[in-house]
Amino acid sequence: MSAPARAAERADALRELLHHHNYRYYVLDAPEIPDAEYDKLFRELQALETQYPELHTPDSPTQRVGGQVLEGFAKVRHKVPMLSIRTETDIEASGARSFDARVRRELGLQESDPPVEYVAELKFDGLALNLRYEHGVLVQAATRGDGEVGEDVTQNIRTIGQIPLKLHSVGHKGKGGVGAPPAVLEVRGEVYMRRDDFERLNELQREKIAKGAKNEKTFVNPRNAAAGAVRQLDPAIARQRPLSFYAYGWGEIEGGPEFSTHYEVLQALKAWGVPVSERVVLARGAEDLVAYHQAVGRDRDSLPFDIDGVVYKVNSLALQKQMGFVTREPRWAVAHKFPAQEQLTTVEAIAVYVGRTGKLTPVAHLQPVFVGGVTVTNATLHNEDEARRKDVRVGDTVIVRRAGDVIPEVVAVVADKRQPGAQPFTMPHTCPVCGSAAVREEGEADYRCTGGLFCSAQRKHAILHFAQRRAMDIEGLGEKLVDQMVDANVIRVLPDLYRLGLQGLVALERMGEKSALNLLAALEKSKATTLPRFLYGLGIRHVGEATARDLARHFGQLDAIMDAGVEQLLEVPDVGPIVAESIHAFFQQPHNREVIEQLRACGVHWEEGAPTRPAQLPLAGKTVVLTGTLPTLSRDEAKELLEAAGAKVAGSVSKKTDYVVAGAEAGSKLDKARELGVAVLDEDGLRQLLAG
Repeated sequence: MSAPARAAERADALRELLHHHNYRYYVLDAPEIPDAEYDKLFRELQALETQYPELHTPDSPTQRVGGQVLEGFAKVRHKVPMLSIRTETDIEASGARSFDARVRRELGLQESDPPVEYVAELKFDGLALNLRYEHGVLVQAATRGDGEVGEDVTQNIRTIGQIPLKLHSVGHKGKGGVGAPPAVLEVRGEVYMRRDDFERLNELQREKIAKGAKNEKTFVNPRNAAAGAVRQLDPAIARQRPLSFYAYGWGEIEGGPEFSTHYEVLQALKAWGVPVSERVVLARGAEDLVAYHQAVGRDRDSLPFDIDGVVYKVNSLALQKQMGFVTREPRWAVAHKFPAQEQLTTVEAIAVYVGRTGKLTPVAHLQPVFVGGVTVTNATLHNEDEARRKDVRVGDTVIVRRAGDVIPEVVAVVADKRQPGAQPFTMPHTCPVCGSAAVREEGEADYRCTGGLFCSAQRKHAILHFAQRRAMDIEGLGEKLVDQMVDANVIRVLPDLYRLGLQGLVALERMGEKSALNLLAALEKSKATTLPRFLYGLGIRHVGEATARDLARHFGQLDAIMDAGVEQLLEVPDVGPIVAESIHAFFQQPHNREVIEQLRACGVHWEEGAPTRPAQLPLAGKTVVLTGTLPTLSRDEAKELLEAAGAKVAGSVSKKTDYVVAGAEAGSKLDKARELGVAVLDEDGLRQLLAG
């Protein structure tokens, strides 16, 4: 068979496959494969059609945007087609440089010519939408559909509070004012769901399912949930699902002011009351694009919504017109993606691991897959209920998700790829490490080992938790070393850490004298700590860093916390009945008190004082944002000092921010602070603020 014949056969198969996945993704809102897998198939078809132009067909997914109109929605023909943009698959900095080089080449620019100005913005992971305003009033909202014809979802979109039903009649006054909106204005943007709203929605869905509700399901990701909400035939159901919106472009415009740049239009949309992301910036040349891509990449996991990349657009509208379009894509824009957060792989085994509190967690062992920037081999199934709900079995093909530092998880099973005879997972009723009984308390989702410190898995995890940076900060005490020491019975309880000697350490495998001396020095240094760090390091169930800090403030002394009853503990801010019972039960155990006394006897100490109520703290009620690199303080150290003084340390700048502490390479947060007139401090200013 000739190469062109094989290519034609493969192209036909890819077209059919992509049509199928478009239908699953856009119409049913039930994708079978991750975006990265779809992109791979799409690029393969693109490459074949480029190599063999005769393979182009009018119905190819490369010639039009995927999607169909659902029955039940009126059809809307877009006056200006809603086209997609080209994807830059090189996730490194060179992707931005490649785009800039291509733009300069197509514009005929020389090296001596000035940099091209771009608009850089976030690539939201949601549902594209066209909002049509006539004389400032929203008259229609439509999905992208196939790019030419979409679905009328006006009634559902009216339930989104962020979308104005009527535009502001006048924009910014004075110089640079944009005046009244055009007689006809089509706003293009993305409907999405915030991560916290998504979690709350899924929690409600689980509650409905638990109560026996039929035809209910949890959603795979926020994009899936947002699309399902927009395309509900019943607006009352859509209203129950929290959605958000950001504008990034426009379609038809009649009348109104004249604009010369893309950025000017976005600012006009903002002035007319349409939400536009604060992360939209102007960039000059390739290096500004690289810097933007890297900055957003660093902040990606702290954003309140999902993005899968950034978008670069030539800012000049005249240059956009000059560059034009190629088939389905503008030449003047590109989407520069980040590493995929979802990928397809196979479950090779399911094991159960024991955590430091005795929690038993089922974990899927996976065929290695690159996702979220790293190679993933394990993914959590959380607990028995989740494992059963997702029905994950050995041999299944699954979608795995990893975002930032979040533990990878299996989000869905590709059911039609399941092998015959695959057996459902069942949770063991004994601890896989020590053989003790595993019990599930009433109202709890998790099984827990009853072996306590008898269980070596819990000892190891308890020691690692105690030694971590945010607790006792014992540098050099890592997982492999703890495994050795526990397995060799060198450490049975936490105080044994401070009884280690040089000879005993040197005798351990791969432990030289210098490493041993460094560890002993780190242990000695860790003895001088703070009460919040010590409390957190004890590993009391439900007690995180914030609760440990609140307990230390409220009681002032450890003995007072140890002797407190449940009612007294409930007086601590944000401590509820479950947390209070857990703290009280921990300190009622004689062996826990004995461990604490032994640690004190080994020299572990901290400053204690009188109880402090939040209102008495010098920075009570103040909100502070940290940005950039400080000369002598790490981000964690600065945050700890601020929180100890009663301040709330936030991740983003707003009108409610009282101070921004800025170091080297501060970035967009510093710009935002200056724009809003927020007080900006350097490290010396921070220390003066804390001292005052």
